[in-house]
Amino acid sequence: MTQIRSPAKRSFGKGFQMTSALLSKQIRSVGEKRGFAVTRLLTHWPDIVGQDVAGLCRPVNVVYGRGNFGATLTLLTTGAQAPMLEMQKEKIREKVNACYGYAAIARVRITQTAPTGFAEGQASFDHRPKPRPTTPDPAITAKAHQAVAPITDDSLRAALESLGRNVLARKTRI
Repeated sequence: MTQIRSPAKRSFGKGFQMTSALLSKQIRSVGEKRGFAVTRLLTHWPDIVGQDVAGLCRPVNVVYGRGNFGATLTLLTTGAQAPMLEMQKEKIREKVNACYGYAAIARVRITQTAPTGFAEGQASFDHRPKPRPTTPDPAITAKAHQAVAPITDDSLRAALESLGRNVLARKTRI
């Protein structure tokens, strides 16, 4: 008796695939080497902790202790921002645990250099630039022009007038 064999199934799909589907295994393996079981913590860091905190730090490592009694999240920041983050550690821990869905992170550690060396420790965080006024105040411009009126050299007068506008505008902003 002969059996009817079904045609061989293809091991690949038809059409296009999303890039995230193609790279998910590689991203997961790299993340798991650093202790990130949930890669969403890396890819959506600003959404999880907020833009203001994400501008100050980034996650570097998650280390699980003995007995799995909670992990330690290591954050990389610059030296001047460390005291501000120190005061927000509990809030950061709560937001990260909300991402995991359970109390995965027990402690948050803040470091000012990368734990693996200085090559990875190039901290570049996105800081929002301060908004600058686009048009100078006419009163400030007039005051600066009046202060440099006695100067006869045109280039020197223009440079000093620009400096005067900047100094006077700075005093009004503070």
